[in-house]
Amino acid sequence: MDSMTSLLGLALRAGRLAVGEEPVGAACRAHKAYLLLLACDAADNTIRRAHQFTQAVKTITLPLPLPLDKTALGACLGRKSCAMVALTDVGLAASVAEKLAQLDPEAYGQGRDTLAQWAARAKQRRKATQARKKRPSQGKQEKKK
Repeated sequence: MDSMTSLLGLALRAGRLAVGEEPVGAACRAHKAYLLLLACDAADNTIRRAHQFTQAVKTITLPLPLPLDKTALGACLGRKSCAMVALTDVGLAASVAEKLAQLDPEAYGQGRDTLAQWAARAKQRRKATQARKKRPSQGKQEKKK
């Protein structure tokens, strides 16, 4: 549990975590959120809004709420309380889903597998982009006399 909260704190410091209903909604609408997490004592209206955010986009909402309540989730993020967070980095989202799947494989396993696939594809795209940048340009070549 501590490693998951540490990852959430790291994501917050890296600017890869949207905290609260408004920023989470904005991240989902911008197609930047990969994983949406809810506190276990989130209100019914908050849960309904979270599912609305994820209906039209490729954001994963894990089927069960986090094993953290609002005060514990807020405390690991340096706030008083927090009911909803969204990870906007696919690698961090996959890591958090992996930590949750270690706690309850049946509940969080499918989300972990999907995020692991997304993270692997993102890593391949990043490597391909770096390889293209390393190649010399194939532009106009000087004529030799």
